[in-house]
Amino acid sequence: MFSIGVEEEFQIVDPETGALKAHINEMLPRGRELLGDQIKPEMLQSMVELITTVCKDVREVRQQVTHLRTTVSDLARERDLRIVAAGTHPFSHWQTQSTTDHERYHVLEEDLQDVVRSILIFGLHVHIGMPDRQTLIEVMNEVRYFLPHILALSTSSPFWLGRETGLKSYRTIVWSQFPRTGIPDPFASWQEYESYVDLLIHTGCIDNGKKIWWDLRPHPLYNTLEFRVCDMPVTADETIAIAALFQAVVARLYQLRSRNLGFRTYPSNLILENKWRAARYGLDGMLIDFGKREEAPARDLMEELLSFVDPVLDELGSRDELETVRRIMRVGTGADRQLAAFRRHGNAKAVVDHLIEETIQGLPVASAQPDQVPV
Repeated sequence: MFSIGVEEEFQIVDPETGALKAHINEMLPRGRELLGDQIKPEMLQSMVELITTVCKDVREVRQQVTHLRTTVSDLARERDLRIVAAGTHPFSHWQTQSTTDHERYHVLEEDLQDVVRSILIFGLHVHIGMPDRQTLIEVMNEVRYFLPHILALSTSSPFWLGRETGLKSYRTIVWSQFPRTGIPDPFASWQEYESYVDLLIHTGCIDNGKKIWWDLRPHPLYNTLEFRVCDMPVTADETIAIAALFQAVVARLYQLRSRNLGFRTYPSNLILENKWRAARYGLDGMLIDFGKREEAPARDLMEELLSFVDPVLDELGSRDELETVRRIMRVGTGADRQLAAFRRHGNAKAVVDHLIEETIQGLPVASAQPDQVPV
């Protein structure tokens, strides 16, 4: 129970220019030799997706995320390219991107037109295994409240098309153009959710449940709760910490339910107020504590969240990973660090250079640049 699966979306960039490079087709043959089905293309050829297998705990997540990042980084370097982890690229434009020739993407493009063509964004998806579908729906209703908190922690997209947007997660704004996104409404039962999906299929809105793109959804094929709200974290440690936090929140809510102590379910329109604040300000803003009906600094509410999940951390084996959350609160999110790099150097290319370095931070020396290898 509470197994973890992680999907990370990376940018492929030219280190000389800093621009995105359409190169996934050239990387895939060797990538599949090394990683099998754990490496996949996406709609844009400047993106590569890496997928862990089902991990029983955070320790396995760490092993796999580190291995996957290291391997794809080395794969890119063999072609004089680099990978970058961030929610958006600082300056590349969606209109110059090449798309992948696949029926699924052709169907999406015909249906959504420029909406899908302009989705030059990169995210983190985390799957948490659940004991049964009814429990999944009940926990999903409750965990919705915490989505803005963890979005604030993951923010890494302050730039869009060469502009400083003034937001910490502009990816959130771009993604909202898609239909069936955002915070889902609560459902009374698994049967009610199934009826909703069946209605959409019957009326021609979708052909399967994968085209429901909420920030949090039941996976249409597996018995997992899929978190989709986050920007792509810059470092591997951040990805692992956020995955551990999602697992801990789910486990804690399940623990409370097992003791007949359910967590309050909040309306989507209230949670959306916090989501906007998280996208705009990241950890530097004020979120709303709807239980107390008052504002509080985002960092204070993150500390409350860490205290809330503390009773399950030792059993999950994730106490060390949750300390990374506190480190992010001290040093800033990926968005904060990109903005600091921009302030230091005054140009977007320097931000890409910063991201190239941070993306491989903490990985084995084999992925380090020559001048980073210790002597």
